Amino acid sequence: MRPLEGVTILDLSRVLACPFASMILAELGATVIKVEQPGQGDETRSYEPMVKGDGGDVSAYYMAFNRSKQSITVNLRHPEGQALIKSLAGTVDVVLENFPVGTLQKYGLHYEALAALYPNLVYVSCTGFGMTGPYAHRKGYDTVFQAMGGLMSLTGERGGGPVKPGLPMADLTSGLWVAIGILSALAGRNTTQAGCHIDFSMLDGQVGLLSLAAARFFTLGEVPERLGTEHPGRIPSAAFVCSDGKWVQITGADQHWAPLCRLLGLEAWAEDPTLAKNAQRVARREEVMSGLNRAVALLSRDELCRRCDAVGVPAGPILNVQEILSNEHVAERGMVDAFEHPLIGKFPFLRLPFQFEGFDNPSAQRPPLLGEQTDDVLQQRLGLSAERVAQLRRESVI
Repeated sequence: MRPLEGVTILDLSRVLACPFASMILAELGATVIKVEQPGQGDETRSYEPMVKGDGGDVSAYYMAFNRSKQSITVNLRHPEGQALIKSLAGTVDVVLENFPVGTLQKYGLHYEALAALYPNLVYVSCTGFGMTGPYAHRKGYDTVFQAMGGLMSLTGERGGGPVKPGLPMADLTSGLWVAIGILSALAGRNTTQAGCHIDFSMLDGQVGLLSLAAARFFTLGEVPERLGTEHPGRIPSAAFVCSDGKWVQITGADQHWAPLCRLLGLEAWAEDPTLAKNAQRVARREEVMSGLNRAVALLSRDELCRRCDAVGVPAGPILNVQEILSNEHVAERGMVDAFEHPLIGKFPFLRLPFQFEGFDNPSAQRPPLLGEQTDDVLQQRLGLSAERVAQLRRESVI
């Protein structure tokens, strides 16, 4: 048994953040019923890159965030489609949506309407800026939230302009926040027997991640400058280029300083009491970083990593995507798996990073075809006859 078996989520969301959250919960055992627009589905079904298969093309983007779910198609603009969603909400534990503020109110599918029918329902609204506040009706995407939430101001080389991280961090971290919120609400409901509304703002989610930068600002009034891979309050903590042009990230504390200096041939620094403490090294940042860069540049990446491992200095090679996905440790941990898809055949995916004792591990199924489970869900959950389902399809309700 997986830990979330018995939980059912009606997922009205699209694109990335919320689909990522519901996929995590699905692979932990929840039943996730993804509601998609008839004919086209989640818009990411058309996003590049497309995987070519004998049976048709499938979006790799869609597959990355929609494994292990059921797909039904319902036209939310049709009154009978709205009635279907209302009825389905009574058969689930959680409704998840990421429509712009006010959209579902027009359809009678907002929290107040469904909570009046089902008081124990957990209802999650994920919006760009929240349900309230002066920005509530603004539009935004991942990079907008990175920019406004402070992350982009912190990212980039010293003296350079702001840089977007290489992954959609606002979307991905919002998905994690949403999953945490759902699990928290379900745990609370076990105590109170009452549902709730979660108003999650993606901008709030980014502000909530500022953590150390905020702590330094509250303490020092410091508005951080961009430092590349360097840490604002720790030395050494940075990426260094090696003799072969490859890079290594070294991050150590005071107990690692002398061993690092010795493996780099910096014996005088290893014995220097004026550099033994981190605050002393930070005060002499330019001098210390210049010396470390010169010493590292004499060693290859693999040799530097070998020496660091031998004396317990925390360091790791900066690996590209191909290198990490073929890494021996990643393979041993089973992070890369594959599913069979009816249109494209076997396709790899990344497993959830959990290994349980006491529960079954997360497990994955292929992403659903558009509307693949519509008939089963409507017949089994709502008791509709096959004839009635066929009629709804003819009337463009599903």
